[in-house]
Amino acid sequence: MKIGAIIGTVGGATRGVSAALAGSQAGAIIGAIAGPLGITLGSISGAILGGLAGGIGGCALGAQLGESLDRHVLAHNLCLLCGHRFNLPT
Repeated sequence: MKIGAIIGTVGGATRGVSAALAGSQAGAIIGAIAGPLGITLGSISGAILGGLAGGIGGCALGAQLGESLDRHVLAHNLCLLCGHRFNLPT
């Protein structure tokens, strides 16, 4: 699950970078109403929010995928009494 979350976070952050570029452009356009300071603040806030949204979404999706793999494919369920490893029913 942790590995899936890490991979998802990296993938989501990568996707977030492209969203951040689009967000910074949109923020700059909206901030243009307030002048040069608005353009700067709009660009920065658009980039930050785009990156955060991508990273969070990727982490959540990766964690769900990792949990599903752990529970149903990798047989990481261990009986503490006898030491037997097993998969959970689907």
